Amino acid sequence: MLITTPAGSREAVIAACRPVPEERRTVTVLFVDIVGSTRLVERLDPEDVRALQRAYFGTVASVLRRWRGVVEKYVGDAVMALFGTSGSDGLDAYRAVRAGLDIQAALERRRPAGIRLRVRVGVATGEVLLDLAGVHDGGHGAASGAVITTAARLQEHAPPGGVVVCPVTRTAVAGLVEQRPLATLTLAGKALPLDVWRVTGAAGSRPARHRVPLVGRRRELAGAADEVTRALRERRPRWISLVGPPGSGRSRLLHEVTRAVSHVDGVPVRRRVTACPPYPCGELAPLADLVRPRPDGSVADGPVADGPGSGVLAAFLAAPDDDTVAARAVVACREALLGLAADAPVVVAVDDLDRAAPALRRFLHQLHVAAGERGLPLAVVTTCGSGSADPLPTPARRIPVEPLGPLDTGRLLRHLLDRAGRPAALAARLVALVGGSPAVATAYASADPAGEPGGVPAAARRLVDARLDRLDGTHRAVLLAGAARSGPVVAASVEAMLGWPAGRAGPVLRALAAAGLIRQVTADGWAVDALVARVAAMRLSRAVRADFARRLRAAKDTAAGRVPAAGTGVPSRGAGEREVCPLGAGRSRRSGGGARPAPVPPDRPDGSDALCPVPGQPGRSGALRAVPARPGQPVRAGPATGGATGTVADAAEWSRWRNGPASAVTAWPGQRTDPSPAVPAWQERRTGPPGRVGRNRRRTGSGGQALGLAA
Repeated sequence: MLITTPAGSREAVIAACRPVPEERRTVTVLFVDIVGSTRLVERLDPEDVRALQRAYFGTVASVLRRWRGVVEKYVGDAVMALFGTSGSDGLDAYRAVRAGLDIQAALERRRPAGIRLRVRVGVATGEVLLDLAGVHDGGHGAASGAVITTAARLQEHAPPGGVVVCPVTRTAVAGLVEQRPLATLTLAGKALPLDVWRVTGAAGSRPARHRVPLVGRRRELAGAADEVTRALRERRPRWISLVGPPGSGRSRLLHEVTRAVSHVDGVPVRRRVTACPPYPCGELAPLADLVRPRPDGSVADGPVADGPGSGVLAAFLAAPDDDTVAARAVVACREALLGLAADAPVVVAVDDLDRAAPALRRFLHQLHVAAGERGLPLAVVTTCGSGSADPLPTPARRIPVEPLGPLDTGRLLRHLLDRAGRPAALAARLVALVGGSPAVATAYASADPAGEPGGVPAAARRLVDARLDRLDGTHRAVLLAGAARSGPVVAASVEAMLGWPAGRAGPVLRALAAAGLIRQVTADGWAVDALVARVAAMRLSRAVRADFARRLRAAKDTAAGRVPAAGTGVPSRGAGEREVCPLGAGRSRRSGGGARPAPVPPDRPDGSDALCPVPGQPGRSGALRAVPARPGQPVRAGPATGGATGTVADAAEWSRWRNGPASAVTAWPGQRTDPSPAVPAWQERRTGPPGRVGRNRRRTGSGGQALGLAA
C-alpha cells in the first residue's frame, strides 16, 4: 500500500509532478543497516534506544540529502534510499557509493550516545518501475523491482564498516572510486552467483588514456592550437574554452591541444594538466596536480621550483582534500605557476571545469589576470558543458565541439570495432544510433549490447537519461509520447495521447527540436533521434503505453464521428475545471500482468496525422455508410442514411451483410470488389481455397459459419 504525506488529491500531485505518472527508470538503490542492532538494543534503556535511533537516522538522512538521495523507506534499523529518481546527472551510482562511504565516516565521527555504531552498506543498480507522484510527495513503496532485493542481500553480506556493490554499479563507478573484488556470492533468491566488489574510497585524479586516433576534429584542433601559440609567442595570456556536451570528445581534444603546442620559437612549453572529478572531496583538490612536481622531472612538464611558500605547498600536496590547508596555499600555488611562466611558456589545462567548485574557478581567473599584468607567456585551456554560463576573462575564445558527421562517425566506429575485435561491418548499422557522439560510439563498439535492456549500452543510456532529466515534465512527456510511436510524430497525435487541447504540443515540439532531441522531417511531422527514442521508449510502462493507445483510438473515433467506447481514458472536464491528465490515476503501480497491450499505432506514412480529415476517405470527410449491427443491437448511421438508428432483428440480414451474396464481396465505400470468387479474398487467404483443410485453419460452411479447427 502506498503511504504518502498529505498533499491533496493524487491527481493534483500527478499534475504538479509531470503528465506521465510512472516511468521505468534505471536507479541505484542503497541499503544500510546497523551491525548487531538486536544485541545493542537489549542492553540499553528504552530512552537511550530512542536517543540512539534519532541520532542514527538523522545522520544517515543528512548524508543522503547532501548526495541527493531519496529515502524510500525505513525497515526497522535499516534505511533504503534511491538515487536517480529525478534529475539524473549520469552519476547516480557514484553518488550512492559516495553516500555509503560518507555514512560510515559520519557515524564513526559522531558516535551517538557515546556508542560506536557500525553499519553495512549494499549498493545495487537496476531497472525499477517508479511512481513519480510517490517520490514527489515522500511516499514509501514508490519503486518496484528486483534490484531492491539485490541491494538488501548485498548489505547482509557486506563486512562491518564496508560498502559493497553489484557488477552493474562497479562498472558505472569504474575509475571514480577505489574497489577490490570480494568472493563470488550466492544470494538468496538468485539463480546465479553474483560477483561483488568492496569500495574502499574515492579515487584520486588520474589522466585519461586516449588510445584511438583523433577523428574529425582538425578544425577545432587547429583553431585552439593557433590561439595557444599566439598567446605564448606574444606574451599575452589567453583563455581558450572547449565547449561541448558530455561524451562529445572534448577531453580528447584538450589532450591533443596540449600535445600540439610543444615548442614556441624553439623554446619547450611546460604543460600543467589537471581534471575535475565529479563531486571532489576538496574544493581545491584538483589544484594539487597543477603544482605537484613530476616524477621524471622532464623539461616539458618541469617541476614547480621551490620558493618562499614551499612549506605551505608541501602541506597542501600532503592533504589536498583539506579545505583549510588548501585555502592557505592558494597564493603560493599562484606564485609557483607564475614563476614557471617567467622561465618558459606554460599551458594550464583543466578538464571538466563545469564540475569545479567556485574556489577553483576564482583561482584560475586570478592566475589569468596576474599573468596578463606581468606580461607572461601563459595560456589557460579548459573544457566545460554546453550549458555553462561562467563568464570568461578577456581575451578569451569559446570553441564549440559539435557532434561528428556521419563519415567521421563511421571512421571512428571502424577504429573502435577493430580494436575490440568485432566486425567492422557493424559500423554501418551503428552510425544512426551513435548520433555523432564519441562516447556513445565507444559504448556500442566495446561490447555487444544485445544483453542490455533495449539493446542500449549502460554508458549510452546514462548519457541520454541525463539529457532527458534536464527537460521539465511537459517537454519530457511530449518526447515520451513521440517515442512510443513509429514514424513521424505529429502534434495532433501527441495532444490526443496526453489529453491536451489543440495547439499545445506544437511549441513544445519546436523547443525539443532546438535542443537537438528531435528534427523536423515534414511540414507537420517530427522524428525523434534514434538513440533518444530507444531510451525514452524504455521509460514507458505497459500501463502508460496502453493509456496512450486507448486515448489515440478514442480521438480518432471522435474525429471520424463515432462515439468513443467506454473506458478509453478520454479526459472529461466541465467549464472552468483545471485540466488533469489521469494517466495511471487510481491504478496499481504494478503495471505487469495480463496480455501485452497493442503498440501505439504509427502515423500515416506520408507524414500526415490520422486525426486530420483527408478528402475522399470514409469516416473523415464525405458520406458515411450505415453499418448493420448484430441481431438485437442498435444501428448507427452517418450522413448517407440520414442518421437513422434502429435494430436488426433478422439474423439472415446480418449474415447477408457480413458475408455478402454468393457472387459478390461486400466492401466499404471506395473499396474495389471482385464479383467472380464466391469466397472473400481475405477469407481465402486465411482458410485456403474451398474444400481445403489445412493445419491451424478454420473450417467454414456455407454462409461463413465457423465449424471448428481442422485436425
